[in-house]
Amino acid sequence: PEIDALAACNLSGHGFLRRSWYAAGSNPARARTLILRNPSGAPLAAIPTVPFGPAIAGARKVPGPYWPLRAPLISPDCSAFELAQALGHPAAAQLGSVWRVGPARAGDPSTERLVAAAQLAGWTVLRRPAGTSWVIDCTGGEWPRASTAKRLARIERRLAQVGTVGWRHVRGGAWSDAVLDELGAVEAASWIAATTDGSGAKFLTPQQRAAWRTALADPVIADMLCATLLTVDGRAVAFSFDLDDGPVRYGIAGSYVSALAKHEIGKLANHRAVSDAIAAGQTCIDLGCGNSGYKSEMGAVASYDLADLLFVRNRTAARLLARVWGAPLELRAAITEAARG
Repeated sequence: PEIDALAACNLSGHGFLRRSWYAAGSNPARARTLILRNPSGAPLAAIPTVPFGPAIAGARKVPGPYWPLRAPLISPDCSAFELAQALGHPAAAQLGSVWRVGPARAGDPSTERLVAAAQLAGWTVLRRPAGTSWVIDCTGGEWPRASTAKRLARIERRLAQVGTVGWRHVRGGAWSDAVLDELGAVEAASWIAATTDGSGAKFLTPQQRAAWRTALADPVIADMLCATLLTVDGRAVAFSFDLDDGPVRYGIAGSYVSALAKHEIGKLANHRAVSDAIAAGQTCIDLGCGNSGYKSEMGAVASYDLADLLFVRNRTAARLLARVWGAPLELRAAITEAARG
């Protein structure tokens, strides 16, 4: 219950970081959550973790089914000093001697406070780059441009020669196992199934679909998650799977049937999803890391950096891990937080 309470009011304002989000794809028997409460019992912070890497290492990580800020929850009322005391408490041993947070947004206030607290508590924080996120500003005027809209209309008319074109939008109570199976069928007929091991898919295997089923069991998350499906003769041939969190839409996944690739069905689904987001009042589309060209073509620009953080209790171990993970962060984050009181 403390996790959902903090999701409704946390330093970073991320409402999707609920219990069901952390639980998606995790083994409940191996999950642990460190809770910090104030004297009256109200939660100040929650750090859920699950095993990470080889079992012999005993490392843990903050879980999540996809990249948008795999981060703990911290109340705006929780200071770095209170959090540092929690990280130095015997109960914090459940975190293990090494634990990971990320990919996380550089400059995210919750992550910044966590880093400051960890450094105050004597932990070393290692950082490695995790890419740059590409973002579309939906407040910048007409979207798509008139010329782009005409081109998309021509593409859809050509697709109509193959079969009857339709669009569906799924959210909230419309989610079902059948919809997840449809998304999985598109991935099974896509390049990701034909040319990769499938680990990057989101719905291809029963295990991948089960993870999202766990998240969607929470009606709050079900209302945040949405899918735009392009169909031909009633069969889904392309989709965009996204998450709305306040004014931001996070692009989680998208795919299309390879046999219809020449009809640019992926482009149609991507642009339709952005149009749906603008109609829903979203002001920003966060498409995540990597850009093969289609993101900039849609109007996205490189925005903020992401980082993978490793929190290491032992300084000798930190020096060894720094060789393969990344350099330790300087202590000035803790000093800056201390100066704020």
